[in-house]
Amino acid sequence: MAPEFVFMLTRGDVTIADARRRLPHAVAAGVRHIGFKDIGLPRAEMMALAAEIRAAGATLYLEMVSLDAESEAEGARIGAELGVDVLMGGVRPHVVEPIIAGTSIRYYPFPGEIVGHPSVLAGDLASIARSAAELAARGGVHGLDLLAYRFDGDAPALVAAVCQAAAGKPVIVAGSIDCEERIGACAAAGAAGFTVGTAALDAAFAAPPDLRAQLAHIIAVARRFG
Repeated sequence: MAPEFVFMLTRGDVTIADARRRLPHAVAAGVRHIGFKDIGLPRAEMMALAAEIRAAGATLYLEMVSLDAESEAEGARIGAELGVDVLMGGVRPHVVEPIIAGTSIRYYPFPGEIVGHPSVLAGDLASIARSAAELAARGGVHGLDLLAYRFDGDAPALVAAVCQAAAGKPVIVAGSIDCEERIGACAAAGAAGFTVGTAALDAAFAAPPDLRAQLAHIIAVARRFG
C-alpha cells in the first residue's frame, strides 16, 4: 500500500500566513490529507482554514510543535476546538490525552527527545525505539509522528525500528522530506505516511515549480513506491 501523503501548509515548522490561499492548489492537485501547525496563525484564521479543509473533503491534521507543557496543552485544546481528525506531535501524552478524551481525534505524538524549533530529534536509535514502544503501548495513542530526517543518524533504519516498535500502530514520518529517495525510503521501511511542507512550497521536487504540480508529483511518487 502506498504511504499517505500529508501536505502541511507550513514552512520552517510554522503555518504560512497565506495558507487559505494555497489550499485550493492542494485540493486541485488531489491531496486528501492536509494539515498545519499550532503556531503561525490567529485562532480565528485557524478555524477558517480548518473549516475549508474539511469542506474540501480532506482529512484534517494539526501538528503541535510547542516545547513547554502549557503550550502543548493549548495545542491539544486548539485541536479539540478545530475538530481535527489527527493531532500530531507533542511529547506529553499525560497532558494531551485528558484534553482530547471523548473526541474522535487520533493522536500521534513524537517518540524520542525533541529539541529546538524547527524541531530536531535527539538521542540514538535504540532510545528512540524504546520511546516509540512505550508510547504505542498507551491506549490513548493511535500512532506516532517520527522526525526521522531531523535525526543525526541512519533515518531509514530508524523508521524501520520505530515501525517495529509501534507494534502495528501507524507511523507518519515528518520533517525534511524533500526528494523522491526519502519518500521511497519511508515506504520501504514500513511508514504509513509522510508529511511535506516547506519542500513543496519551495519547489524542491523534480517537477514544475508551481505548487499544484509539485503536489501532484509527490502523490505520483508515493503511489509508485506503494
